[in-house]
Amino acid sequence: MSLEKELAAGIAQMGLEVTPEQQVKLLDYLALLQKWNGVYNLTAIRQPEQMVSNHLLDSLAVLPYLWPRRWLDVGCGGGLPGIVLAVMRPEWSFTLLDSNSKKIGFIQQAAIELDLQNVEVRCERVEQWQVQQKFDGIISRAFAEVADFVRLSRHLLKDDGRWAAMKGAPEQELARLPDGIKVEKVITLQVPKLKAARSLVVLGVEK
Repeated sequence: MSLEKELAAGIAQMGLEVTPEQQVKLLDYLALLQKWNGVYNLTAIRQPEQMVSNHLLDSLAVLPYLWPRRWLDVGCGGGLPGIVLAVMRPEWSFTLLDSNSKKIGFIQQAAIELDLQNVEVRCERVEQWQVQQKFDGIISRAFAEVADFVRLSRHLLKDDGRWAAMKGAPEQELARLPDGIKVEKVITLQVPKLKAARSLVVLGVEK
């Protein structure tokens, strides 16, 4: 099956609305990821078909559960899920943050080539980074354990903002959450052709 068909089939299975233009952009991003992977070591996955399920569909799976409008992707690596989400939600803004300058260089190039006007890129350590305008949502896919994720990024979240942690089976990690953090929901995700358990944990600050 071609990558186009693989992606389209996965999107249909998840019941998502993705325009043909967005699908082209997602595949263009995948091509860039593949092209630069050898140089920058962006992902351990080398097979394009596997990249469709493990990267594109995995990132798309969280889309129905996110909220507007300003998002931070912490430890974004090669741009996941931030680039995929930015393609899908052009009316929201996404800041992609990582301390690896090579990966940030790649993301910057990808955002230019994909003409993503809603992406900002930062090469910083999250715990040291300060902002004037805080975020409605902070997401991470492969950054750290949930407790560390919320602790290190708490100063960047709006008072009414929430975190979205993309995880496998999160139960043990959730038992180690710091005081004052509440689990709003744990959503089990079904990602086509992905054999591993996937879930999205939404967390907030207790009032």
